[in-house]
Amino acid sequence: MIFIDGVGLGKEDPQINPFMAGNLPTLNALTNGKKWTTNTGHQFTDRAIFIPTDPRMGIPSRPQSATGQATIVTGKNIPALVGRHYGPKPNPQIREILDDDNIFKQLISHGKSTALLEAYPPGWHKGITSGKNLPASYQYALMSAGLSCFNADDLKAGKALSGDWTGKGWKTQLGFDDIPEYMPQEAGKRMVHLSRNYDFAFMSHWLTDVVGHRGKIDEAIELLETFDGVIEGVLAEWQDNEGVVIITSDHGNIEEIGNRRHTTNDIPTVFIGDHKSDFAEGFTDLTGYVKPILELLLD
Repeated sequence: MIFIDGVGLGKEDPQINPFMAGNLPTLNALTNGKKWTTNTGHQFTDRAIFIPTDPRMGIPSRPQSATGQATIVTGKNIPALVGRHYGPKPNPQIREILDDDNIFKQLISHGKSTALLEAYPPGWHKGITSGKNLPASYQYALMSAGLSCFNADDLKAGKALSGDWTGKGWKTQLGFDDIPEYMPQEAGKRMVHLSRNYDFAFMSHWLTDVVGHRGKIDEAIELLETFDGVIEGVLAEWQDNEGVVIITSDHGNIEEIGNRRHTTNDIPTVFIGDHKSDFAEGFTDLTGYVKPILELLLD
């Protein structure tokens, strides 16, 4: 599962929507040459099925990260259970639901292997350990299953990837000179290699949400063009009979640069691989990922 935070399907306006303004040949190939917008609709190709996906789930107001992410990893309509969209980090009520059940706990209980492939820097780990900072819902879900998030040593050893895919940010923003740095296509291939160590691998990318809130259109274009290269690498390395690749998000944001708030737009879901039709059948919203994953891995 490749989770890209804050990515929705927006208007066909290149002034605010980087999906319209960017050069994204790989992503567009997954939708029969169509750009990812509100008008893309369901698309079927030899390798992929693209489904506009409901992050609202019957609850009014703007979808938020904590409830959206918790829904993705539990298969439960978390906004309905807690009575609202909530975020960015899970509150006690959401954490209690994640402690009770989530996909990582389910898989571990059945003897399956799973991991969050993103590595986090020392400051993040310190903040989580001290209780000063809260983890995101998917991070909390992983930890509630008794698993640890990867760190700088794991990244250096090639056991994990950086949240910006390439590792460049760890060097330019965090001062790590000994971190591997990849071209986007190399990062995509590397992600596939790492995923083969686990029955279920989850990779998170959150910069799209950061830029969606505070960035400019050129920054958003750069992020998506990097992501396009990553998926190019994934498609080159992934064998469709290995299982399924899922691309998803929790809510819209980056598709309306300048808005600074989450949107109520549908988000994109892409299923890639021989099992794509099994995943797409009856799929409409964020509750629909866990059931087919467990059916595939536990049969």
